[in-house]
Amino acid sequence: MTKDRHPNNSIDPRPALSASPAPIAASRVSELLEPHAPRVPLRHLDALWFQVAGTLCNFTCSHCFISCSPTNRRFGMMTSAEVNEHLLDSVRLGVKEYYFTGGEPFLNPEFVEIVLRTLEFGPVTILTNASVLPDDGLRRWKEAEDASCYGLEFRVSLDGFSPETNDPIRGRGTFWRTMRGLRKLLEYGFLPLVTIVRTWEPRDERVVVEAFLRQFHDQGYARPRLKILPTIRLGAEVQRTHGYAAEERVTSEMLAGFDLDQLLCHHARLVSDQGVHACPLLLDDPAARLGDRLSDGLGPVALSAAACHTCYQHGAICSNFAR
Repeated sequence: MTKDRHPNNSIDPRPALSASPAPIAASRVSELLEPHAPRVPLRHLDALWFQVAGTLCNFTCSHCFISCSPTNRRFGMMTSAEVNEHLLDSVRLGVKEYYFTGGEPFLNPEFVEIVLRTLEFGPVTILTNASVLPDDGLRRWKEAEDASCYGLEFRVSLDGFSPETNDPIRGRGTFWRTMRGLRKLLEYGFLPLVTIVRTWEPRDERVVVEAFLRQFHDQGYARPRLKILPTIRLGAEVQRTHGYAAEERVTSEMLAGFDLDQLLCHHARLVSDQGVHACPLLLDDPAARLGDRLSDGLGPVALSAAACHTCYQHGAICSNFAR
């Protein structure tokens, strides 16, 4: 979100490509898998996501819906030049906020400079496991944020309140690596939003959440911010549990009276080193690739992918908060 303060220099640092955002035009209709699936228009391109580290990650999580790992290079690192090109396009289209995901974004060797550049355009959110945070980068980002009218948000992924509950999912030793990163973010004045995938039974929710809160309090995070996410039954999660049933699809009848703002594809797009995609969940779906430039991805998309059912059920799972 935009911070309630403004720098001394009130001139907008973004290039003045247009006096006002260009209207959203149905430049391309993407029919994902089935021609009769309900289609969702792009109301306005509010948020732009960057798959900045591709599918490369230093963790191998057993529930990762795009199966990121230290050896997964299906999608590559985005260069600062590629990111900058999309940033310039985003100004004309009226994008209001930016998200960086992977893989692990901090594995991108240009990431510090990429974030500094993006903070000139709008609020930034980084999705990370917090295990490889560079001190120099955090210091420079904090200075840039303090001098900017835009905020820098961290979303730290963690799936257990102890090594015994976290490491079977995310890998041996990952719990304490993430907790050290969490403490480092607090030291630099950031208040990360911790995202936790629900891998426990619903009846255990209260006990699990209370255990997370106790752990965070012990680490010095007095008022921790949590967001619990559903599993996305794609990629590695299919092997850990199971995939989607055939009947788990969104129908036109289900959308009658439904608030489309609960669907990320109604107000956001993802870009990778391979083009523009309908949403972060469908990176691996060839049918969800919409083109090469942001202007190629402004048309409606069809909700025929199985993961669309999870978005329909839970809403705004990729946004920082419920919409």
